[in-house]
Amino acid sequence: MPQIMLLSMLLFFVLTVPVAIAVGLANMAGVAWEGRMTFLVIAQQLYAALDKYPLVAVPFFILAGNLMEAGGISSRMVEFAKSVVGGFQGGLACSCVLTCMIFAAVAGSSVATTFAVGAILIPAMVRHGYPRPFAASLQASAAELGVIIPPSIPMILFAVSTDTSVGELFVAGLGPGLLIGGALMLYVWLYARRHGLGLQDGQGRLRLWPALRQAWLALLMPVIILGGIYGGVFTPTEASAVAVVYALFIGLFVYRTLSLRDLSKVLHRSVVSTAVIMFIIANAGVFGFLLNRAGIPAALGAWLGEIFTSPMTFLLGVNAALFFIGMFIETSASIVVLAPLLLPVALHFGIDPAHFGVIMVVNLALGMVTPPFGVNLFAACAVAGISLEKLVRPLLPFVLVVMACLMVISYVPEVSLWARDLVYR
Repeated sequence: MPQIMLLSMLLFFVLTVPVAIAVGLANMAGVAWEGRMTFLVIAQQLYAALDKYPLVAVPFFILAGNLMEAGGISSRMVEFAKSVVGGFQGGLACSCVLTCMIFAAVAGSSVATTFAVGAILIPAMVRHGYPRPFAASLQASAAELGVIIPPSIPMILFAVSTDTSVGELFVAGLGPGLLIGGALMLYVWLYARRHGLGLQDGQGRLRLWPALRQAWLALLMPVIILGGIYGGVFTPTEASAVAVVYALFIGLFVYRTLSLRDLSKVLHRSVVSTAVIMFIIANAGVFGFLLNRAGIPAALGAWLGEIFTSPMTFLLGVNAALFFIGMFIETSASIVVLAPLLLPVALHFGIDPAHFGVIMVVNLALGMVTPPFGVNLFAACAVAGISLEKLVRPLLPFVLVVMACLMVISYVPEVSLWARDLVYR
């Protein structure tokens, strides 16, 4: 049965069938081939895969990100970031990364971050002389931070799939997010100086105090969300609802940039995005159930235990495999299917579950910016109005920067665990 499921799923991928449908059809092929189960099992497991309380946070964080974009919160975050780091050569490009880091602390989605921040900063960078492909590549890469810096939807999915603490994963993602954000800013600063870009980046930006006065309510949002989670005031799931209420209140009654007509569009976009993710999760849950029933996790664990003799070689192999998988399979589906298979092996090698979860999320986040199926690339191309082919060359250095950070995160556990141990130990 597992062989039929894997082969059929790969065949559907080659035929460009959408990921969720491909996984669902592979599930049906596996059940039909096995012969001892009815298709009623699929219906039961579809429900079981979604019947998990932490998943409630997914639609709320998606809605919060869309409300921030429509309600003017993201534009004020951009102006604040420009006032902080936009005054030197290459500062506008650095402000793109900083804005993504701030926006990521609420939205939890890289695609939402790409659209919300890119719609403002990609045209601004082009006006200041940055090549359009470079600006789009930077935005797509920086938006990865939307799933690394907490709160993060993929981290919620990892926690649900492996019975790991969502709170510990969120805190563990803080250090890697800051590391990757800092490395991207360093690279774009050096790139701007070498190529003579961004000489006029300081023009038109607000000074720090006026920008802070204009944006303080927007900046208070991630403080409330992360402070509430880390302080034990509310759970990560409850924090998602708080984010929605806060963004809705600020957009409707304080900034007054969000109308009821806009709200209808925001709700529609959020429902569509949520349905896509949930459909993937449900079908991937069935896929995982059938593989577990066939004994694949135990067999895979024994096989990997024989191949890899140390945590270092195991992590190297996992990183290489996940990077390749992330190029072709959507991040949510990869996590839900692979996390239950790989975590037991990681535990065998003494790797902390929160550390391994961060490694998986960061690695698969690279798949969001690598062809052929990088969702951030398609979003950035749509915002910038250019073809995907023009992004490949300027994108390569950004991928290498994130890969270098991934190696540090993998082999220096303290990058992920220092904050977790500070809060939870």
